[in-house]
Amino acid sequence: MLVLFETPAGFALFKVLDEGKLSSVEDLWKDFASSDKARKVVELKAFNKFENTSDALSAATLLIDSKPSKGLRKFLQKHCDGETLAVADSKLGNAIKEKLQIDCLHNSAVMELMRGLRNQLTELMSGLAEHDLGPMSLGLSHSLSRYKLKFSPEKVDTMIIQAIGLLDDLDKELNTYAMRVREWYGWHFPELTKIVADNIHYAKAVKMMGNRVNAVNLDFSEILPEEVEAELKEAAVISMGTEVNDLDLSNIRELCDQVLALSEYRAQLYDYLKSRMNTIAPNLTALVGELVGARLISHGGSLMNLAKQPGSTIQILGAEKALFRALKTKHATPKYGLIYHASLIGQAAPKHKGKISRSLAAKSALAIRYDALADGDDNSMGLESRIKLETRLRVLEGKELGRSAGSTKGKPKIEAYEKDRKGGGALITPAKTYNSAADLVLGQTTEETPKKSEVASKKRKHQEEEPTAEAAEQDGEQEKEKSKKKKKKSKDIEETPAAVTDASEKKKKKKSKEAEDTPAANTDGEKKKKKKKSDAEDAPMEVDVSAKKEKKKKKKHADE
Repeated sequence: MLVLFETPAGFALFKVLDEGKLSSVEDLWKDFASSDKARKVVELKAFNKFENTSDALSAATLLIDSKPSKGLRKFLQKHCDGETLAVADSKLGNAIKEKLQIDCLHNSAVMELMRGLRNQLTELMSGLAEHDLGPMSLGLSHSLSRYKLKFSPEKVDTMIIQAIGLLDDLDKELNTYAMRVREWYGWHFPELTKIVADNIHYAKAVKMMGNRVNAVNLDFSEILPEEVEAELKEAAVISMGTEVNDLDLSNIRELCDQVLALSEYRAQLYDYLKSRMNTIAPNLTALVGELVGARLISHGGSLMNLAKQPGSTIQILGAEKALFRALKTKHATPKYGLIYHASLIGQAAPKHKGKISRSLAAKSALAIRYDALADGDDNSMGLESRIKLETRLRVLEGKELGRSAGSTKGKPKIEAYEKDRKGGGALITPAKTYNSAADLVLGQTTEETPKKSEVASKKRKHQEEEPTAEAAEQDGEQEKEKSKKKKKKSKDIEETPAAVTDASEKKKKKKSKEAEDTPAANTDGEKKKKKKKSDAEDAPMEVDVSAKKEKKKKKKHADE
C-alpha cells in the first residue's frame, strides 16, 4: 500500500512496509516515536518536486477543491500501478479513482499514519531540512491567502460599506452639532431659530454675524434670500435674547466652523460614494439610487452575498425586527425594508407601495446578480427595468382613475359574513324568516295559492254557517245571541287563510255595489237603521247576506 503525502516542496509517496500494524490504530503512534521505528513502518518511494511557487500555488488550490493537478496525475500514473493509495481527503480519493482507476483508501488508520509521517517528515525525507520546510510553508500559505482574496481594486465593495457607514455617522454628528449651535446661540438671539430653518445657513449666519447688534450693518445676500434677510435684521433690533460676551461668541463660532467643515466633508464623501456605486453596481444604482443601493450592500455584507438572496428577502431587508415580531404575534408581515426609501416607491400612492416594492425587489435581485457576476459595466439593464416599473406604476394609477361610478369594478367588494369575526360584524338579533304563505301571486296556480274552486267551496261553507237576515230581524232584541254570533264570525275569519280573506273582501265589495243597485235591499237597510241605531254596525253585514243569497240563486240556475 502507498501513502500520498502533500508537502510545501512537492508530493511524496511512502511505501507501507508492515500493513499489519495499521490494524491497531491506538498503538500506531508508538511506531513513530523515533525515526528508527518510523523507517521500519514506511519508506520513501518517490517524490515529485514543485518547479516554482506558482506551480505549488496552483496545486494547493486544486487540492483545496479536492481535485488532482496535472502533475499529480502523471506522478500517480507512473508509480501506482496495481497499488492501493491511502489519501487524507476522501473526495480527492474519489476523484483519483474516477480519473486514474486507482483504488484509494481513507479511514482512521490512514489519518493516524499521516499524523506520524508529519511528525517524522524531515527524518524520512533526505535533503529536506526543518529550517527549509518552515519558510516554504509560510510562503505557500501567504500566496494561497492572497489568491483566495482575489484582490481587484475595481470590484471592492468593502469601500462602499465603509463609506455608507461613515456617511450615516456624519449625518448623526452633523445633526447633533447643528442642534447644539441653535440651542447655544438661541440664548442670545432666539428669534433666529424660526427665521432660518436650514442648519448650514444658520451656522453661516451665526459665524458672520456674531453679536446680533452687528446684523443691521452686514450683507447676508450670499447666504439668505432678501425676504429672510430683512426679517432677520428687524428681529435683531427687537430681540428678547440675553447679552453674551466675546469669549462665548468665539466658542460658538468655532462650533459653527466644525458644522461647516463636517458638511463639506459629507458632500465630498457622497460624491465618492456615488462614483464607487456607479462603478461597482451600476444597474442597482439606476434602480434604487446610490444611498439605498449602498445600504443594501452594507446590510447584506457584500455584493456577492446580496446576489445570493432572493427578491423576497431583498424586499424586507432591514425590517428583520418587524418581521419576527409579526411572526411571533401572528400579524401581517412588513412589505418593505430599506428599499422603501427608493424614489420609485416614494412616487407610488400608499395603496400601491406594496405592489411596487415587490416588483422593485424582483428587478433589484436581477440587477444585483448582473452587477456581481457579469463582465459588463454598463447600466442598460437597470435603466430598462426602471422604465418598466414606471410604466407599471402608471398602469396601476390609471386603473384607479379609469373606474366609473356605475361599473362593476367600481362597486365595493361585499365581504363574507363571519360569525366569529373579531371587531364586530356579527348580528345582534337573529334575522327574520320569510313567510311565503302570506304571498298572493296572480295568474299562477301553485300549491301555496289555493284554486278558485276551493275558494268558492270555502265561501259556501262560510255562508251556510252565517245567520240569515230574517233570523237577525227576529232575534234583534237578544244581545247575547248577537255577541255569540260575532265571536263565531271572528273565529271563522282567523281560521281562513290570508289569501281567502283577501279574495272574500274583494268579492264583498263587488256584492255591496250590486246591492246598492237593487232598491229593495236599500229600503230594507234604511228601515233597519231607523228602527235600531244600535244595530248600525250589523247593517252592512245583512246587506252582504242578502247579496250572497241572490248570488246562490244565480249559481243554482247556472248549474241546472
